[in-house]
Amino acid sequence: MAKKLKHSIELTVYSNVDELSPEDKELVIKAKEVSKKAYAPYSQFYVGAAIRLDSNEMVEGSNQENMAYPSGMCAERVAIYYANSHHSDKKIDTIAVTAFAKKFDVNHPVSPCGACRQSMAEYELKQNQPIRLIMTGESGEVYIAESIETVLPFMFNEIELKKE
Repeated sequence: MAKKLKHSIELTVYSNVDELSPEDKELVIKAKEVSKKAYAPYSQFYVGAAIRLDSNEMVEGSNQENMAYPSGMCAERVAIYYANSHHSDKKIDTIAVTAFAKKFDVNHPVSPCGACRQSMAEYELKQNQPIRLIMTGESGEVYIAESIETVLPFMFNEIELKKE
């Protein structure tokens, strides 16, 4: 007989960026700044991601589109891959993601796509330590997840590859 499995997530919700801790607010401001460097001529949706490492250093990334859409890269993956390439000995503490658009106001939290969630989950597993995720838009509420697993339940992991 089939059974139902119910899964829920827990996020901390703030009314706006001004309610965040100084450290989190600084990270969101960096993400907003780097979103202005995005290359998004097709979607005109400019995403920025800022990462705070355990050394307190920051790494940034913005989305980079391409006329051949699959060739582009999301801001979160640009930032996380750069962090691992240049700071492989450091752990990722927190990632802030934000966006703005030319055609409309982004007045709600921006959530990473599935590919970015899986990529971030890989690094969370690799470092054996949760990565906090701050999601915001140009204005409005801010969501904080204490772990990538929170926003990607039932994530694919290396255990699946090792089954014999």
